[in-house]
Amino acid sequence: MKNNATCYVKLIEEKLIYDNPMSKNKDIDGFILEGNARISFEDGCMRLKNALDNDLGQKANYVLWCPEDFPEDVKITWEFKPVTDQGLCIMFFAASGKEGKDLFDPSLSERTGEYPQYHSGDINAFHVSYFRRKEPDERAFHTCNLRKSCGFHLAAQGADPLPGAEDASGFYRISIRKYHNHISFSINELTVFEYSDDGRTFGEVLGRGKIGFRQLAPLTADYRNLKVYELS
Repeated sequence: MKNNATCYVKLIEEKLIYDNPMSKNKDIDGFILEGNARISFEDGCMRLKNALDNDLGQKANYVLWCPEDFPEDVKITWEFKPVTDQGLCIMFFAASGKEGKDLFDPSLSERTGEYPQYHSGDINAFHVSYFRRKEPDERAFHTCNLRKSCGFHLAAQGADPLPGAEDASGFYRISIRKYHNHISFSINELTVFEYSDDGRTFGEVLGRGKIGFRQLAPLTADYRNLKVYELS
């Protein structure tokens, strides 16, 4: 008698563990800014803009960290709208100090918003870059990139569907999903890329950690409705 194979589909539950509208200054109490930025709130959203002159290069860029530690298996969502065109956005996630240290352990090197401090310093993290409009080649061919640190490892890449500021139609829903060793990135529910980490090619699989917004001068952009779900 031939046995019938039985397939089991494991349903992944999403539990909302963090919900921040980012609509007023009080919403980012406790957030940590590395570098210099002008942060304002209008029309129910947070607006980020560089405080230093763009001619200063990397010194004009910055990172705004959420102080919470999040679990290994999460979905991170937020809404984004470009106000101007030239610049670049990044979301760090699963960020922590090397050797299991907290991201803000005083023994870690000082970070001031300059990119090498984040990709080749003494922290481990994933980061997704999107709305990449800084350099001429980025403006001519739009992609979203996933990199893994420590090290400047390009892990995945996909086409960026975001329009320029003039053509943007309101806010765009952005999502990062990290479940065990699998990562996916989407904009308005359109999957841009997926990546499975083998834990060897670019170092061990990253677990829990912090998230942070990075923005490059001279971009001005709006953010709202940051939410984190635990996946189980």
